[in-house]
Amino acid sequence: MRVIVDMMGGDKAPLEVLGGVMAAAGECDADFLLIGDRERLLQIAGAKHWDISGFDILHTSSVVTMEDNPISVLREKKDSSLLMGLQMLADGKGDAFVSAGNTGALFTGSSLIVKRVQGVGRAAIGTVLPGERGPFLLIDAGANITVNAEYLEQFAVMGSAYMKSMYAISEPAVGLLNNGTEQEKGTPLHVETNHRLCQCKSIHYIGNVEGGEAMFGACHVLVTDGFTGNVFLKTLEGSCKLMMKTLKGVYSQTFLTKLSALLLGKSLSEMKRKFDPSEYGGSPILGISKPVIKAHGSSDAKAFKNAILEAIRYAKSGVNEEIARAAEAFGTYKKTGIV
Repeated sequence: MRVIVDMMGGDKAPLEVLGGVMAAAGECDADFLLIGDRERLLQIAGAKHWDISGFDILHTSSVVTMEDNPISVLREKKDSSLLMGLQMLADGKGDAFVSAGNTGALFTGSSLIVKRVQGVGRAAIGTVLPGERGPFLLIDAGANITVNAEYLEQFAVMGSAYMKSMYAISEPAVGLLNNGTEQEKGTPLHVETNHRLCQCKSIHYIGNVEGGEAMFGACHVLVTDGFTGNVFLKTLEGSCKLMMKTLKGVYSQTFLTKLSALLLGKSLSEMKRKFDPSEYGGSPILGISKPVIKAHGSSDAKAFKNAILEAIRYAKSGVNEEIARAAEAFGTYKKTGIV
């Protein structure tokens, strides 16, 4: 197993990215190809007393910033750590690619350089989120702002395949994010998508799901467009942070509350871990022919380590083969109405 890592992508690169690589290397049996500024990486490793002599380093000083236009990146920054990493993956120089860089550039580059799975009309970002009854997958979490009903149906098929392979759920419940559970609720796009999903026999569709119910185990796969999904995701992350900050304030008020916090230490730590986004690692771009994992732009070493471990697990899981089979069946379904 060889993991290709974009060392220059993200708000805290390359320090936290390298820290994540070091942590992951200590927990898995994998080789690493690090793409980035060699001198900076060596300087950081020296200052931290990290031995990176066992890692292959492909030097580049070109970086894709968060402000760069994705299409411009493809034309003007082919020597960037992000695009070079995707090209290495496409050329078979690694088994998975991990980046915390510009989401638009990573998504567009993945689709055009690594290519989509045959039969997949549009790839999508799948993000695993914590829920009362276990994690659920949000798809799309930010890649596709404009979609049609067919794309959303295909997201549902890919998301179901992902949860089957990665979480061993035999029949994942699929829901469509909407502002109500009634059949005719939402925009014309939601109504059309709901009708399509009701007829899609390759998934276990349970109908429209309100955002507030997703956290309580309403479904295993929550389908939506990238704009709504990203707003949902960031609102949820902010709510979790506010909840933990408020809870910390409550337990810090008096001697008795501090004592109770000590008594509840293990339970509080478990609660914090459950709602910590960094525990779930990165988000796979589902529908791409080889594993591409998007780590959060603000990832620290712990989050990036988990993104790498997620990439390894993804590459070993056979998810892409499952998605390819699902996409082929989906193509048959479109032609015959039977899948």
